Amino acid sequence: MNRAKEVVKVSVIGVLANLILVGLKAFVGLVSGSISIISDALNNLTDAISSLVTIGGTLLATKKPDKKHPYGYGKIEHVSALIIAIIILGTGISLIIEAVQKIISPEVATFDVPMLIIITAGIFIKLGLGLFVRKKGKKLNSDSLIASGSDALFDVLISTSTLVGALITFVFGVTIDGWLGLIIAALIIRTAVEIATDSFSHIIGERIDSELALKIKKTVSKYDEVLGAYDLTLHQYGPERIIGSIHIEVEDKLTAREIHLLSRKISEKVFEKFGVVLTIGIYATNTEKTEYAEIKNTISKLIKKYPSILQMHGYYVDSEKKEINFDLVFDYKEKDVDGVIESITKKLNEQYPKYSVNIIADSDFSD
Repeated sequence: MNRAKEVVKVSVIGVLANLILVGLKAFVGLVSGSISIISDALNNLTDAISSLVTIGGTLLATKKPDKKHPYGYGKIEHVSALIIAIIILGTGISLIIEAVQKIISPEVATFDVPMLIIITAGIFIKLGLGLFVRKKGKKLNSDSLIASGSDALFDVLISTSTLVGALITFVFGVTIDGWLGLIIAALIIRTAVEIATDSFSHIIGERIDSELALKIKKTVSKYDEVLGAYDLTLHQYGPERIIGSIHIEVEDKLTAREIHLLSRKISEKVFEKFGVVLTIGIYATNTEKTEYAEIKNTISKLIKKYPSILQMHGYYVDSEKKEINFDLVFDYKEKDVDGVIESITKKLNEQYPKYSVNIIADSDFSD
């Protein structure tokens, strides 16, 4: 299945469905003089434009990597979502202005039964479209489609409120049109802010999905030679391109050939299962001298006194240089990482004066 073609296909359906809704609602809104229905029509127009932007972003994102952009163009999809947010925000602001004018100078809208039927039909069209697009978005792992589908379902509530307002006017002759328009505009702006926030978060770079991280570590740890898997980092350059690295702990007696073959097996298996391009780094663990195991046990007990330390790994004692080396993973809440490292180093130097202590602070990139 060609993911890009499927995303474009679903988006084209979204464009056509929304344009139909724009035509129906604009007709009813202009004939009845209802600002809330005109607002709803404009909201559908922005949805159509959003689908067009999604199409453009998806096609650009499929461009092959080049010398200037070796990781590809996948993140353009997130930029597309940001553009969609700006379009929606502009629509929301303009609708607020119109709604306020309608509140200041209210005019009673006029409806008949055919108009109410058209509004009701529009609600069911939007409901079906929202469910379809969101389902496809989840299947295709497309944030843009998922957002569009969720937005369409959210629009169902807006259209329903518009219908309620029209019914009130039809039955009682009372208009709440301006206020409904104001509420719809506010909801549109909130949607724009949410989409923009989510897009910025993706562009900046988010934490690895916990489930994926644990699955990858579990897969890597299944090999008998692997004593531990640490420092997993993943960088996403679009939904179908993930590049990362991981450190594995192995016995220091393994040869370069054995490590090479092991690394190839692991990277091939991870790519086969998860589509992730993974670089393998190595931590060696001492296989000689019980003294080194005792030192490790001492360190393990010591770091338990520091709640901000989440994990120790990469422990290795260099017998020639007389160095104790290990990494510590800190919670992001710890504000004085250097102070904690200095404290631990001082205590270990006092207990093991023959050794120098080298501690590297790691970030909590993945669960």
